[in-house]
Amino acid sequence: MHKRLIKIRVWALLFATLCTVGASVFLTSCEKEKEDTTVALYSFGPMPIARGAELKFIGANLDRVTAVVLPNNITITAFTTKSSTLLTLTVPQEAMPGLVLLKTPDGDITTKTPIGFSEPISIAGFAPATVKAGDELTVSGDYLNLVGELIFTDRVSVLAADFTSQSRTEIKVVVPDEAQTGKIAVSDAEEDPIIVYSETSLTVKLPAFTSITPNPVKAGAALTIAGTNLDLVETITLGGDKVLSAADFVSHTATEIVINVPDDTKDGKVTMIPASKVNVVSADDLVMVIPTVSVTPVTLKNGQDITVTGTDLDLIDHVTFGGDKQGIIKAGGTATQILVTVPDDAITGVVTFFTKADKEVAGPNLTMIDPVFTSFTPTSGKPNTDITITGTDLDLVVDVIFTGDISGTIGTRTATQMAVTIPVGARTGKITMVARNGTTVQSAIDLTVESNLPDFTSFSEPKGTPGQILTLNGTNMLLIKELIFPGGIYATAYGVKTDTKVEVYVPANVASGYGQITMITYEGEQGLLPSLFFGGTDPITPQTIMITNFNGGGATQSTWGGVVTFGTPSVVFDGTAAMLGLTGAGWQWTWAQNWDNNCRPPLAHPEDYVIKMDICITTPAPGVEAGFCLKGWDTAPYLGNNVFGTSTNGNWVTLTFDVLSAGMVIDGTGDWGIWINGGNYDLTGVMIDNLRFDPK
Repeated sequence: MHKRLIKIRVWALLFATLCTVGASVFLTSCEKEKEDTTVALYSFGPMPIARGAELKFIGANLDRVTAVVLPNNITITAFTTKSSTLLTLTVPQEAMPGLVLLKTPDGDITTKTPIGFSEPISIAGFAPATVKAGDELTVSGDYLNLVGELIFTDRVSVLAADFTSQSRTEIKVVVPDEAQTGKIAVSDAEEDPIIVYSETSLTVKLPAFTSITPNPVKAGAALTIAGTNLDLVETITLGGDKVLSAADFVSHTATEIVINVPDDTKDGKVTMIPASKVNVVSADDLVMVIPTVSVTPVTLKNGQDITVTGTDLDLIDHVTFGGDKQGIIKAGGTATQILVTVPDDAITGVVTFFTKADKEVAGPNLTMIDPVFTSFTPTSGKPNTDITITGTDLDLVVDVIFTGDISGTIGTRTATQMAVTIPVGARTGKITMVARNGTTVQSAIDLTVESNLPDFTSFSEPKGTPGQILTLNGTNMLLIKELIFPGGIYATAYGVKTDTKVEVYVPANVASGYGQITMITYEGEQGLLPSLFFGGTDPITPQTIMITNFNGGGATQSTWGGVVTFGTPSVVFDGTAAMLGLTGAGWQWTWAQNWDNNCRPPLAHPEDYVIKMDICITTPAPGVEAGFCLKGWDTAPYLGNNVFGTSTNGNWVTLTFDVLSAGMVIDGTGDWGIWINGGNYDLTGVMIDNLRFDPK
């Protein structure tokens, strides 16, 4: 049954095929009887096509086409080929994209697709080959009507809207000021542009030097630059990076530029810069004129004038003398003569003249006159009496120093004679005169200072503490009638007075810091005791190694446990921040770190130092232990179990802890800080400042 069905299907397919063939034969025989003359268009091309190329139409009865109309309304009746199946024509140059129309006796046939054109932009050449900014350049080629932008080196473009003229074969454009020598290019200016470059480079003229005169030139004078195409120059650069714009030029033409040379111009090339920013550099340096100098006198005193003659002296900006001391150029000078005052502190040496351009001219070696110490009379005397010094050029003397490094008071004087008062505290020895420039001249013999003063040997205390006894030791101490403390404060209270010591209470209002006590004898003679520090705390000296002053200096500050803070103390000390106590309990770090190294100073020989801190206690906190870790617990000296237990009565004092010993490692690393331990405590009445290492 299945095979029989297949056979039926095969015979049916064969019958259908025969019927189709029969119909075709029938139709063909009909066409022979009546020929179809209808014009039919099957295709046309190639597409896109170049203008001037041959366009082909393929179809039926094309020999009946009477005309072909190309966009826009270009009618073509002359064909290169015309047959029933093929029609060809040459595409005119003015043809545009669009649908094509075929005219036939039976009616018009319009293409279903538009004609498109292959339009390769090309540059055939340009003229002239060498141009100057502002000239007109003509670019020739094909399809230049499609160009939206013409590009010069270096990326300087002119848009089509700014072309002088534009056609398919030619573009005319004015060369922009910024254009540089190099190839030119045209672009369709689309988002993804087609850019076509010229085969050869366009030469764009630059300004050129012919001469620079005068050279050397004087600062401030006119400089003339001759050359070609100088009208292109926008700026000129001179040595020392002096930039002059065209607005600064005195005159400006295509062949000459005149400028005034700035006063501080230095030697160097002259550079002309046009709008294209291509630097044109002179072959030779422009050299600045320097003055010529002659100086008189060459031996003179400080404060005198030298007369300088020569040429171009108006260029001189400053003058230095020996010791690199600057003199004063007096007003009213000319280009051939100036006066310069020798500074008081100048020493013997070469005088040097400098221009504003830092050019220097060395003058002669000038010898500064020094005062001469001939003699003094009398050769002995008491303090507060006068001696007379004789010599030469004593008007140069600004100080007279007696042995003991104490200055006397200069009275009346001339260039050959000078009265000087022997100061209190002077000792037997040489007298030294100091000149204006620091030169010193010493007497040949000693001055004998006559006095009946006690022979002081020492202070018993390391400092003078206000309100406390200061002990003066020596011999003949009973000669002392009065003691005057720094600030002119007379002592009003004394303790024991013997021939070998005097105890005196330091006045409360003594001037703080280092100072000297003046002693007055019953005979009215005066003397000065050695310098001593006065105040309630030990001084900070150059030998002090500060750990921290809590002002942000010294070691890094931090607080642990909330038992201290930093700020201004309630009792004024030095007007800066201090460490201020708070309340707490148990064991606490008060001020410490364990994460940062190199945050406090190392100490190479701890056995030579003590730890000090300035402290003010208004409310004691007894029973509180304290210690100081210097390198973790390996170096942790114990400070005591009652450090904060005694009131200082509102005064700042210095606590000293002699707890350092040889072998301790204090290298600026490791956990460190102050620790405290106790029950509940109140440290709000404790203020600490200037935590430090001090030499023993």
